[in-house]
Parts: sequence; structure tokens; C-alpha cells
Amino acid sequence: MELFAFYNVENLFLPDPPSNHRLDPTNSGLRNWDERKYRDKLFKISHVFQLMKEETGILPCMIGLSEISGRKVLEDLVEMIPFNLQYGIVHYNSMDERKVDVALLYDKSKIEIIDSEAITFFFEIADNNPENYDTTRDVLFSKVKYKEEIINVFVAHLPSKREKDINQPKRNYILNEIRNRIIQIVNVEKENVILCGDFNENPDDEYLVKILFDDMHQKVLQNPFQELYSTKNYSAYHYKSGLLFDQILLSQSFFDNDKHLSFYDARIFKPEKLRSRNKMFSERPFRTYAGTRYLGGYSDHFPVYVVLKK
Repeated sequence: MELFAFYNVENLFLPDPPSNHRLDPTNSGLRNWDERKYRDKLFKISHVFQLMKEETGILPCMIGLSEISGRKVLEDLVEMIPFNLQYGIVHYNSMDERKVDVALLYDKSKIEIIDSEAITFFFEIADNNPENYDTTRDVLFSKVKYKEEIINVFVAHLPSKREKDINQPKRNYILNEIRNRIIQIVNVEKENVILCGDFNENPDDEYLVKILFDDMHQKVLQNPFQELYSTKNYSAYHYKSGLLFDQILLSQSFFDNDKHLSFYDARIFKPEKLRSRNKMFSERPFRTYAGTRYLGGYSDHFPVYVVLKK
């Protein structure tokens, strides 16, 4: 058995340097984000995977992460139990205005990185002046080898829903570009694909359904999180609405029994420790911040993972 996980860790930033005035803007955008809170956050994120190991008996062989602010926080994370420096890092600095990126951690004893790249998107280029580019988070692509199998892994954190969802055209464009790459990999190169991320869309949204099919309406991807969403299983919440923005999609090849790795199950990981301490919201994630108020939790998202049987 192997696990592949994805986790939006909610603003994993290095501690802010001391400010001259309490209202000065900070690198993180958070209030009073100091060394103590940073170390506690690192401990909590690593503890999530210790809990996952205790429940399943194994750590994920690969972990997609979002809302991390550079390589240093990842280096600090993989030093901790249960990773113990046995995990490698794939990461590129994106041009996102908040300086948050996606990344891939991988078990170096199981996974070999063959190639990787940051897929960058620019929007609304008014006058070819780079200062006017509208940028967003990169999509991380990694080609990896597990035993003798090639797996093409995409990690995404698509533009958020805000201001009456002004970013929807950007999400649609990015998903369409990734879809074209996946069709090429699956239909021409005949290789495996895993697409994971915080899509800021639920599994039944139009473009997340469209990405499952090629131009001939043949299935190229399966989204096992569709069933979880239909049974009201959520990884995050916005006011009263339950959301399943965090998903892992797999190529049809993972559903063929003659592969080294075959899909077995999809799960949202939400043990009691990761849930809100407020009894009224006990099904929701125990988040680090609520607005500017520090709560000291794990993240405003639950991690998700798929179980792959050998």
C-alpha cells in the first residue's frame, strides 16, 4: 500500500522580523507572526502526518503542499518527526503577489525525480511592461519514477474565489492548459498522471468535470472525490457552506489492475485533533488564524489522500 496526500497548510510563513510600529505591514500579512508561533505551526503540520502514519501504518510516498512561502519552511519541516530528513523537496518560487507557492515532498527511498518545472501563468498584460503583469501561483509539474513506473504529478493552487469570483476565468484558463498537457501525457505518451491541489472549485464544477475527458469525450482522469462531495464530506468551510476544494485526480491507468499501483480509496483526513475546539463547529478544521485572531490550530483545510494498492 502507498499513500499520496495533498494539504493546504494555511500560510506557512517564516517568522516576521520585528516591526517598528504594530500597524506596519508584515511579510506574512499575519499579525504577530513570531518564532514561537512559526515553530508551533511546523510542529502541528508535521504532527498531522504522524497521526496519518498512526492511522494507516504508513507515511505518504508523496505529499503535495500549498500556501508555503519558500524553500526554507520546507527544509525546516522535513527535519521534523516523522520526516527525519528522509523526504526530498521539489519547489520553485512563484510570482504570486502574496509569495505563496506549491511544493512536492517525496520519500527519497521510494521516489526518484526525473524532471520538474514550474508552469507559470501571466494575465492581463496591458503594455508588455512586466510591472503590470497580473500573476498567480505556479502549477508545479514533476515527472517521477516509482519502481519502474513513471508518474507525472501536477500540484495546483488555483486563484481564489473573491470579489464576486473575479478569478473564475483565470481558473478556467489554467485548468484548460493543464488538461491539454494531461491529454498529451495520457493519450500519446501513455504515462500515469496525478493532479492534486486546492482548486477553489468543488468536484462538480464545470471545468473540473471537463478536465476528466479528452476532446473525443473519452475518460482520461478519474476524480474519486466526486463521491465524497456528493455525500457531504468536506475539507474546508466558508461561512455555512461546506467545500471540497482539495482533491486528487488520477489517470485511468490507476484503475487498471495490472499496474504496480492501483487506486483503492480516497479519504479526507480529519481526526479529532485537527478539528475546531468550538463545539458548534466541531466538524470544521482547527485553523491557525480566524481573520487577525490567532487560534493556534493546524490549518483551515483538512488534508486529503488516496490509498494506492501495490
